[in-house]
Amino acid sequence: MKFRRPAIVISLLAIVLVSSNYLDNSVFSSGFTKNYPVVVCPPTLPGLASQVSVSGKKTQYRYVASKKTTMSPTGFARLPITKDAVLIDAVGVTPTIWQSKSGSWAGGTICSGPISSQWFVGGTADITSKGRLLIVNSGLSEAIIDVSVWSESGAQAIKVLTIPARTYSAQGLDSLAPGESKLVINVSARAGRINAFVVDERGKGLRSLGGDMVNSVEDVAKVQVIPAIPNQSSINNRTTKAEYVLRVLAPGQLDARISVEILSADGRFTPVGLSQRVVKKGIVAEFRIEPNVPARAFALRVTSDEPIVSSIFSRVVVSGRSDFLWSTPATPLQEMSIAVSGLTPLFVFAGDKIDVSLDTRFSNGKHKIVRLTASDIATWRVPNNARVVTIARTNKGVVGGALVSSVNGYGYIPLTPGSILTKASIPLSNIRVLNP
Repeated sequence: MKFRRPAIVISLLAIVLVSSNYLDNSVFSSGFTKNYPVVVCPPTLPGLASQVSVSGKKTQYRYVASKKTTMSPTGFARLPITKDAVLIDAVGVTPTIWQSKSGSWAGGTICSGPISSQWFVGGTADITSKGRLLIVNSGLSEAIIDVSVWSESGAQAIKVLTIPARTYSAQGLDSLAPGESKLVINVSARAGRINAFVVDERGKGLRSLGGDMVNSVEDVAKVQVIPAIPNQSSINNRTTKAEYVLRVLAPGQLDARISVEILSADGRFTPVGLSQRVVKKGIVAEFRIEPNVPARAFALRVTSDEPIVSSIFSRVVVSGRSDFLWSTPATPLQEMSIAVSGLTPLFVFAGDKIDVSLDTRFSNGKHKIVRLTASDIATWRVPNNARVVTIARTNKGVVGGALVSSVNGYGYIPLTPGSILTKASIPLSNIRVLNP
């Protein structure tokens, strides 16, 4: 009895101390919030028309240059953009933008979140060039940008640009490397919330030579798969050979040795002369390809012993007029949703073994699920009145792209998410924050 009471007191004190420590840890533990960053759609240059496909009429948006910070519903499933760049709260559904010049050309790309580095393999700076590099600063402070350019003559001088807050800059491609015909551009941000876009428009006098939006590649790689390349077997009812040109750059310190493989419904094969070809470091190289495949589309796999960037130029004919498009490598397919309102693209998937499930939501709210299985390549035409297509499931090693045709021209859009779900911690504090 003599030591019982002190033992009880000590035990109670120990329990209080342990409990207080536990509660203290609970108070200062962190929670998390998940959301999709807003995405940026490019501005519309004079003479062009743009429309952005979104998931629905309630999708929130505002113009980058607007002084208001609040967003408004689009009111449409396809939003016209008359001039300035647009911010869209897409909530996980990647918007697509389709730009065109009446009777001349058309092209498409995705609206995406801020990216620290973007590569553009396409465009020209010769006398036919009417193209532009568009850099959008959607942040609230000025941005500092490095623009690096390579051509058939090698690396050009780096251009440093300062973009004021909530504005965009349009740089003529012919001002980046005057007189050069083969361009590769890298845009990297030192500071700022930046998105870059490239419009490759060409003309000779009053005659249009076509145009396209060049989709960006995030980084160099040793293996690149270009999933969707159109195949037109006839022009004006005359059988002719289509024109395909592969553009490659090895921006590192060593020459690259590349091999090219075509993936088609007839199997895979290496074009003549495109095995173990040497690409000089820092020099933009081009290789002509003459595939003999009957399918509507085919894919290209470029393998290198050094990191490279690449894309393929395709000359096409739309409504009797000449146009072209740039098909770029795509990242491995993942679960995602993409808006397709007003478009009926041809989805093309490439990989050794393809097993993809697609969930299509229509404008009337109904759904339809389709499963595609194949080897090397698979194609699927998006139905009319489709509003959103979701990649519900995919196996590893598959990439995808979309080919879109309109009365004005032909375009390519990679199947990659514009923004990825991000998680941020939320600290939870007690009253001592206010009363230390």
